[in-house]
Formats: sequence, C-alpha cells, structure tokens
Amino acid sequence: MGNIVHGLRDGIPIAMGYFAVAFSLGIIAKKAGLTAVMGFFSSFFTRASAGEYGVYTLVAVNAAFLEIVVMCFVANLRYMLMSAALSQKIAPGTPWYHRLLMACCVTDEVFGISINHPGYTPPAYTYSAAILSGLFWGGGCAVGIIAGGVLPGNIVSALSVALYGMFIAVIMTPARTDRNVLYALVASFVMSGLCAVAPVVSTWNSGTRTIVLTIIISAVVAWLKPIKTDADGKA
Repeated sequence: MGNIVHGLRDGIPIAMGYFAVAFSLGIIAKKAGLTAVMGFFSSFFTRASAGEYGVYTLVAVNAAFLEIVVMCFVANLRYMLMSAALSQKIAPGTPWYHRLLMACCVTDEVFGISINHPGYTPPAYTYSAAILSGLFWGGGCAVGIIAGGVLPGNIVSALSVALYGMFIAVIMTPARTDRNVLYALVASFVMSGLCAVAPVVSTWNSGTRTIVLTIIISAVVAWLKPIKTDADGKA
C-alpha cells in the first residue's frame, strides 16, 4: 500500500503537466475529427506528445493505418531504451508480466521517477504513477477536443499554437548547447522544404515523408556524430 501511495504522490506533478500538454493535443485531435472518447483512450494508451501529434496529423489527411503505426513506432523508439534501463531496477524474481506492464507504463517522466526510486522499483509504484498521470493525459486530450468544438474558431486557432510552442521549447534547449542537435534541426527544416517540392518525393503523403526523413536524418547524425562515452558508459 505504501508503494501505491508513494507512486500517486510522485505522479501528481506529472499529471498536472500532462493535462496542460494533452489539452493542446486535444485541439489538434478535434481538427482530425476525433471524438472526446476516442481522444481519451488514444491518449491514455499512447501518452506521447510527439507520437500523438504525428498520429493525429496523419489521421487528418486520411493516411493509411500502416503509416500511422510506423510514425508512432519511430517517434516512440526511445521508450525501448528506457524500458531496458528500467529493467535493471526491477528486483530479481519479479514475474515477467510485471516487467512487461512496467515497460508499457514508461514515459519520459514516469521513467525518471522510477529509475530514481531508492533501491529496486516496485511494480506498484510505477503502476500508480502511470495510471494517475495517464488519466490526466487522456482527460486533458478529451477536454481539449470538447473545447475545440465549443470555443470560437479564432480562440481554437490560438490554442493550437501552444503545442507548436511546446515543441519549439523542447528542441531549442538542447540545440543551444549541442551543435549536433542544431545541425540535425536545421537539416530537418531544409530537407522537409526540399522534399515538399522535389519531383516524385513531393507526391508522397506528408506522413510518409516525415517518417523517411526522421529515420534518414537521425541515422546520419548518429553515424557522423555518435555520443562518446567513457569507460563507465557515461556520456
């Protein structure tokens, strides 16, 4: 019981932040034609701002299911690494189904508090933090969809800009301190513009272009400028 209470306590600030971000995602989801119920469950089970934004954008242009799945997979690949790291914090002898469910609970923030838990991380701790924050994430998206259908159009347009502001804030901080991130960012802008007018490629669905560019640019940067680590594996 103590682990559940501890997880809920640590999940409260995460939940509050999630609600605000998910509200902006709800505005985008409304434009894509999702209902509040659809938005709640899609957000609750995804819980990834970049992944959901990509999904809702593809839904809005009637993209194929395969494109949507691939986009979400590429955008959320980092969670595989986080899950592998979290596995080292799970007590030996923990049943496989707890390990699997804990991996499904991983988000950036839930991973952060789980990996910093003193000693081994109890499944109940991660579950409670993930469920609370997930409910607020899904609820924020649903409220955003409802607001998108009630508020005047000019206010909805203004609120939809908030999500782009969040993405800019996310990418500008590392770009200011790491020139390699800045180069990748500039390359993504330039390549996206060129692909939008280039022969053949411009005829591709915008979602397909985004997936291909994401894989190519990230692979090239990782190959040319890999993160150097010391003998202890620290960057």
